[in-house]
Amino acid sequence: MSAKRVVWITGASSGIGAALAEEMAQNGWQVAASGRNPDRLAAVCARAPEAIRAFELDVTDVEANASVATAIENTLGPIDLAVFNAGVGSGFSVDRYDANDVFDRMRVNYGGAVNGIGAVLPAMLERGAGHIALTASVAGFRGLPGGGPYSASKAAMIALAESLKLDLTGRGVDVSVITPGFVRTPLTDKNRFPMPFIIGVDDAARRMRRGLEARRFEITFPRRLSYFLKLLQRLPYALYFPIIRRVAGL
Repeated sequence: MSAKRVVWITGASSGIGAALAEEMAQNGWQVAASGRNPDRLAAVCARAPEAIRAFELDVTDVEANASVATAIENTLGPIDLAVFNAGVGSGFSVDRYDANDVFDRMRVNYGGAVNGIGAVLPAMLERGAGHIALTASVAGFRGLPGGGPYSASKAAMIALAESLKLDLTGRGVDVSVITPGFVRTPLTDKNRFPMPFIIGVDDAARRMRRGLEARRFEITFPRRLSYFLKLLQRLPYALYFPIIRRVAGL
């Protein structure tokens, strides 16, 4: 077992998760990287073979989450930090509304985090030590056009994190919620709309790692976009709807 701090990252086979795995490994963490694609996971592990280990996982499988958490602790030691980062995209059209698609995104984005929490929280509470982080999005601050299922899943994650923070304060388990804006990844490469203040994936990973190591509750970036959306969050619907439609060009 490693004497290094252990972090479990889901959704680590690409995008922000892969960049975060490398960033944490380069800064003294032992990384357990989870994802569904074994070839992509192997490529991530190759970036820091001494510090990143692959643990293949479908986050929607409750039992698999528990099995992987146990395997990580048996192999690397207690999980100090769990970053539940797995997610699927934001594209959505009311003209092609598909209830199964909406539920699938909730099942991966929100349900995957719920399953992961269930796999690590009992041991963290027993030890009286641990840190749980949920990767949400600024899209969870308010409903956005063209992003209904995605915004809903990320809003659920923010609310869950807030409640967990209240329930776990004083019990040794910290909680963080990560709310990125636009980050340049294969996911956002598919977008066909303006993405203001977009940042690179390595920059996003650095900001996440610094916030996690500082054990901040909210880790949000880039702040210009985040604070603008937080301002909109406070507006009554009579102002919010026309403003966001104009901003979105609707």
